[in-house]
Amino acid sequence: MTRTWTIAGSLTVEPAIERTELLADPVAKALTELEGEVGVAEIDPGLADTAALCAAYSFPLSAAANCVVLSGKRTGEVRYAAAMVLATTRVNNAIKRRIDVRKISFAPMAEAVELTGMEYGGITPIGLPGDWPILVDKAVAEAPELVLGSGIRGSKLLVSGALVASLPGAEVVEGLGR
Repeated sequence: MTRTWTIAGSLTVEPAIERTELLADPVAKALTELEGEVGVAEIDPGLADTAALCAAYSFPLSAAANCVVLSGKRTGEVRYAAAMVLATTRVNNAIKRRIDVRKISFAPMAEAVELTGMEYGGITPIGLPGDWPILVDKAVAEAPELVLGSGIRGSKLLVSGALVASLPGAEVVEGLGR
């Protein structure tokens, strides 16, 4: 039986494991090791950005979560991390302390794409490099349903916040999003 996603709006959601052509390769590989339901919905790639997506497919902005790839240096070593926050919030500086760097910034687009094997605008925490911490805002972890990237701009995943919080390397952080 396929789950009914209450936040889906006008998205047509199918089990992600049955539609791996709608996923970036690292995402499809990671799905085979996950417990929990993951849906995928094909979208217009031109509408992959959150605000346009929510408006076009009639689901609430509060149900969208963004995966932000960040980087910083310590003793000449570049360190990466991902932050998962609701689309209605921004990442605060708590991540800087977690990866032990003095200054943190968004990873350059080309670098984020190369390191993740995912398209910019579709990066998701599912399938990220195994040594990256994934900091998950508590509000994301507690959300019953979320829409997030699939690794490509032509689709979105539907998952529970609990699934995001259970990913390898994930750590729930209260107040990560502000």
